[in-house]
Amino acid sequence: MQFPQFIAPSFDFEPFLSAPDVKTEPAGDGFLPEQFYATTIYPEYFKIGGEWKMLRQSRMDCAVVIDKNGVPVVTEPRRVKAGDRVVVGRTDDGTGGVYVHANCFAQTEESSSASSFAFRTGQSRETSFSRDYDQLYEVLRNDRDHGYIVWVLGPACVFDNDSRTAMANLIRKGYCDCLFAGNALATHDLEAALFHTGLGQDIYTKKLIENGHYHHLHTINLVRKAGSIENFLQTHDLHTGVMHALLECKKPFVLAGSIRDDGPLPEVIPNVYEAQNAMREHTRKATAVICLATQLHTIATGNMTPSYCEQDGVIRPVYIYSVDISEFAVNKLHDRGSLSVKGFVTNIQDFLVHLERNLS
Repeated sequence: MQFPQFIAPSFDFEPFLSAPDVKTEPAGDGFLPEQFYATTIYPEYFKIGGEWKMLRQSRMDCAVVIDKNGVPVVTEPRRVKAGDRVVVGRTDDGTGGVYVHANCFAQTEESSSASSFAFRTGQSRETSFSRDYDQLYEVLRNDRDHGYIVWVLGPACVFDNDSRTAMANLIRKGYCDCLFAGNALATHDLEAALFHTGLGQDIYTKKLIENGHYHHLHTINLVRKAGSIENFLQTHDLHTGVMHALLECKKPFVLAGSIRDDGPLPEVIPNVYEAQNAMREHTRKATAVICLATQLHTIATGNMTPSYCEQDGVIRPVYIYSVDISEFAVNKLHDRGSLSVKGFVTNIQDFLVHLERNLS
């Protein structure tokens, strides 16, 4: 796959030449100086010892600490320690020693020729997605072998027999390196494996099963009794679904807890900051992120993921996709600052089945 070329900034002219070194002030224990600088999704450079240095492994809304070796390090505010040298100042045009390189990738001929006034520039139910699908296929085929693909799934992905099967097949075919979800996705996937229902409704016929509202609770209880998801699947000789595919292929997953959870399952991380730390380990490596039908989890992941990453010394885009039948949900991540996200307004079951068939 041919990625857009990264265009590195030149610092050989003003205001960069005469710009001062970046300013820092000491942090407190878990809090920042008042004029702290906050990071973005774009490549950022800091002038340190007269040299412009690029921030690595970035994420938005964080502080920048200059370590003892003069290296800028993106740091969540809750992680700063008393005395850390935190970058301060709110200008990012280079004049204060900080430069945000927003237009870092070469523009395509098509995008550069667009007029300033145009219709249908947002993501809605009227948007054409054919070319977006083709790009997604290309990204996934490339990143299956040369990248790190993260999926963020809501429970709707396993409420349908065919979409649940499609997602499991995508995992087995190598199109998933890590999965983020909550207690619900895993619970209802395991409920489907045991009862063939999602919240008591048959995932193929949609028939409501008598006392089906007990199914997910009964499933959680059995998993807790078994001690783990893997033990539960083995004990009950179950071989279908998303969680089985992840375990079979030895792919990591992060199940983040919430106040809504029943149970929860043993693998669910109840502490939100521990869950965020676990997710962050994977978003640091992500080259493509696909978020399906889970608004809050999508925003959380998007806010941890920059618009770029470095592979073998080359800067390339990180492709982020938000997929939901609600226009509001699709556009929410863009509104929260993740401006590089691509949205699909579509039924999530149809999306997964369509995607799996075209990648077969």
